[in-house]
Amino acid sequence: MWSCHHRLVSSPLIEQGTAALRDGDAVAARRAFELALAEIESGEALEGLAEALYLEREYSASAAHYERAYSFYRRERQHMAAGRAARTLAWITGNVLGHWAVRSGWLARARTILEEAGQDRPERGWLLIISAFTEPDAQVRETLLGEAIAIGRRFGDPDIEFLALSYLGGLFVMTDRVEKGMALGDEALAALCAGEPTELATVDEIFCGLLWACELVNDVPRADQWMRAAAERMQRSNVVAAFCRAHYGGILTAAGRWQEAEVELLEATRHFDQGMPERRDGAVIRLAGLRVRQGRLEEAALLLQGLEQHPDVVPTLAALHLARGDTTIARDLLERATEGSDHEVPTVGASTMMGPLLALLVDVYLEQGSVDDAARIARRLDRIAQGQRAPYLRAIAAFAEGRVRIASGKRDARACLHQALEGFARAQLPMELARTHLEMAHALSERAPEVAIAEARAALQDFERLDAARHADAAGALLRSLGAPIRTGPKGTGALTKREAEVLQLIGAGLSNPEIADRLYITRKTVETHVGNLLAKLGLRNRAEAAAFVTRSKFSR
Repeated sequence: MWSCHHRLVSSPLIEQGTAALRDGDAVAARRAFELALAEIESGEALEGLAEALYLEREYSASAAHYERAYSFYRRERQHMAAGRAARTLAWITGNVLGHWAVRSGWLARARTILEEAGQDRPERGWLLIISAFTEPDAQVRETLLGEAIAIGRRFGDPDIEFLALSYLGGLFVMTDRVEKGMALGDEALAALCAGEPTELATVDEIFCGLLWACELVNDVPRADQWMRAAAERMQRSNVVAAFCRAHYGGILTAAGRWQEAEVELLEATRHFDQGMPERRDGAVIRLAGLRVRQGRLEEAALLLQGLEQHPDVVPTLAALHLARGDTTIARDLLERATEGSDHEVPTVGASTMMGPLLALLVDVYLEQGSVDDAARIARRLDRIAQGQRAPYLRAIAAFAEGRVRIASGKRDARACLHQALEGFARAQLPMELARTHLEMAHALSERAPEVAIAEARAALQDFERLDAARHADAAGALLRSLGAPIRTGPKGTGALTKREAEVLQLIGAGLSNPEIADRLYITRKTVETHVGNLLAKLGLRNRAEAAAFVTRSKFSR
């Protein structure tokens, strides 16, 4: 017998199935392991079939076979193998099927089994990882993970070493050591792409952990590079193609690549519908966030129906309420989510996650005219941001302070806004860059109107390229107030948002407002708003001229 994939391979069929798993061929692996089980039941064949079923998205069947493998390994007193099966069961039942109580039970079983193996064994490394996972004290958790890394290296077990390394990287990110944490995530993922870690749950956790961290701190370039580098490896793991694509969709949204983001997020939701509907909520919330940025607020509201109590929904739901003018509701949501002393810098991840919420709360207070409250929250955000070297939090803190200065009229906002522009450029966040250009235009509108016009035009171009209709309208309104034409070239549909262009084409096809509303799944009032906007942008007086414009455009192509 020889060791492969951390299993004892004891027959040609099991060797064949294990090789198929390495190649990502779930169908061939399943066939081989089923034939092996027809000859004689073994833990290796049961576990191999469980993994093949997992790759085929038959998650409940996969869990059932891991449970049978666990029972077999227990009877044979194979502590490491039984612990591995129990850990994988915890991953599937909790992270895939969403059954947190069952997950907790299997983690406890894994811990008990691994304790039976004794101290000076590789099983001790897994025990430390499980202990770290449930340890509330960050310093203790860091110590446990450091010990697990050392054990993985001493016993030559890359799954222990690199999963612990990945967890440690995530812990560093959550405790404001972002650069160091992301570097550890890079190392773990490099090892994964080289084929060092092999266990199913380990591979998924390492990959998803890095993309989760990238989304959390808006590290667009890092996520992009790893998605390309690990493309081949991703094809072998279906949960990587769903869990992590949901994170990647969030990253693409921040990066302004909204069409790509929509593809990733819709694919993730479809994947979850096929086997784990409990896990689709995160992808749906991210899709709603994309819709808010696009100004498609009704669609965002529909997506968030029933998810109002989800722990991750607050920033998206608050942004939706703010965009719809429901500032009181947005304020209540954000104040509850960020409650605490203004002089207290949160620990263990709260600062990293609270920063964007505080930035939103600044926007809400300014919308309500509560400049003093906005200034107080902006100072709190700045204290948090100063604890990080990564550009994103510092940029949103500078942007918030710049907006407060503009609203108060007491101090020059340009230095803050220039700092925000630099940070958002480094982070590759075009929506935030465009918003900063627009705020710079407001700051300069009286003392340097020509520069303000240039800044507002830059913002308008970016908003139109992003198809951010609501923000593009705001930039256009500022340009008109400064006496500047919105467009310098010939009129055409390039000035319209994607949704306005769709409405224009349906007007040209002879549809009424109610018919357009039904076709696009929006309200009649929203159709009226789009019609008014597109008429103004194209310099047209009524629907008849809009229909004629569409006809002329078709003949001139």
